[in-house]
Amino acid sequence: MRFVDTNVLLYSISTVGGEQHKAERARSLLESRDLALSVQVLQEFYVQATRATRSDRIDHDIATGLVESFQRFPTQVITPAVMTAALHSSRRFSISYWDAAIIEAARVLGCEEVLSEDLNAGQVYDGVTVVDPFA
Repeated sequence: MRFVDTNVLLYSISTVGGEQHKAERARSLLESRDLALSVQVLQEFYVQATRATRSDRIDHDIATGLVESFQRFPTQVITPAVMTAALHSSRRFSISYWDAAIIEAARVLGCEEVLSEDLNAGQVYDGVTVVDPFA
């Protein structure tokens, strides 16, 4: 299974001209059945997709519908155990807590890859490899 970071979801709704290739790639990825995500990713998606300063902002009802639709994928909650593991990984790998929470949620779900352009492509975090799906 592959874990999807927030940027993939955001590109899937993008109407920005310069992001057309990434938008098409993200929508294609979301047709896959081997994807997973976390509640954190869904929260970040909602906040960023509805942000007033976003040029292609979507409204609450559309964003909520998409969040519900994305839950067709296995979705990891942020439990105390995931949070604690992320705190340790953040320090161990010198990454932000939020990035570490992505890695640890992926690990709990048994994902070998995290699809993200925000983390270092090719970096391996104890068996979880970051892959930039837009490279």
